[in-house]
Amino acid sequence: MDELLPRSLTPSVLGILVRRGADFAAAEDAVQDALVEAVRVWPQDPPRDPKGWLVTVAWRRFLDATRAESARRRREERVDEEPAPGPAPSVDDTLHLYFLCAHPSLTPSSAVALTLRAVGGLTTRQIARAYLVPEATMAQRISRAKRTVSRVRFDQPGDVATVLRVLYLVFNEGYSGDVDLATEAIRLTRQLAASIDHPEVAGLLALMLLHHARRASRTAPDGSLVPLAEQDRGRWDTRMIAEGVGILQAALARDRLGEFQAQAAVAALHCDAPTAEETDWAQIVEWYDELTALTDSPVVRLNRAVAVGEAEGPQAGLAELAALSRSLPRYTAVAAYLHERDGDVAAAARLYVEAAARASTLAERVHLTRQAARLNAAHANRAENPQVGKGATPPDR
Repeated sequence: MDELLPRSLTPSVLGILVRRGADFAAAEDAVQDALVEAVRVWPQDPPRDPKGWLVTVAWRRFLDATRAESARRRREERVDEEPAPGPAPSVDDTLHLYFLCAHPSLTPSSAVALTLRAVGGLTTRQIARAYLVPEATMAQRISRAKRTVSRVRFDQPGDVATVLRVLYLVFNEGYSGDVDLATEAIRLTRQLAASIDHPEVAGLLALMLLHHARRASRTAPDGSLVPLAEQDRGRWDTRMIAEGVGILQAALARDRLGEFQAQAAVAALHCDAPTAEETDWAQIVEWYDELTALTDSPVVRLNRAVAVGEAEGPQAGLAELAALSRSLPRYTAVAAYLHERDGDVAAAARLYVEAAARASTLAERVHLTRQAARLNAAHANRAENPQVGKGATPPDR
């Protein structure tokens, strides 16, 4: 081997590496490594193009060294960024995670499902029940959402409407008692309201507060449900009600009505009534008309049928109910209540039994079963108790 050959090629090889973007010191080190390799390899396997061989080997050594240096710097940076031993800082990123899961690449329904599953901690079955779809459908929706977000970066937050829907469903799930997330949903919504000037955010916060203010009176000491009409209103949290009403009034004054503000208005009217008999059902029907125009939701129409039955009589309520699908949650319980109000005790008792069989929680099943037993007892003693409709309580709203 001609030992002078690789040395004579050194300047041109070094120049090529520098022109490719290597800094001089690194290029020089890489060329020296290539020369050492040439001394080892060329005597047994001389290259056809010595200069090209040196350039190739030197560039590979440069890349290897660069990668090694980058990896070393990343390791050092991770060590520098590693938190010191001891308690973790009190930083709450939950709300930020809600926005990240409401990614623009997801449909609103998929974003809600993924957020409830990944951030809210709800099961697929609970999410399906909250969203009024079969469990298998929701499982497929969540799987598709996971596949979608695995291909995108979480660097674009979703819109407020999707986040509000998530918080609303989380609150409802917690309020039902199946998963106690109501307080957490209120906390997050307060945080959102403090950072975003949006009337619907305020409307949702007001709605949560007005419902949560009645929570202590919703169950009896034995754990059984207490319908709204039978609740001890002295146990309602008047301070929370006042806060909710104040927030709602400020939101409504902006004249940008949304569904959460309308729902909060219904809740406020219930909280404002000293007794169940003094509830302003006519105004509640008007607010349900607004809600129907905003959402066209079958659940809203179902609640409106109850309100119409209170404001205009059970026959009017049953007429509204007849236009709705019997598959709706609580449809049979509402039908039972309106039939009882109308004096058809036998039909009401039968419907309460049917509603109990479809109940999603044990407490609801027990309550509906007791309603059926009460009516069956009243029916057996009809001669002694002609006012069979007395004692009927509407399904809680």
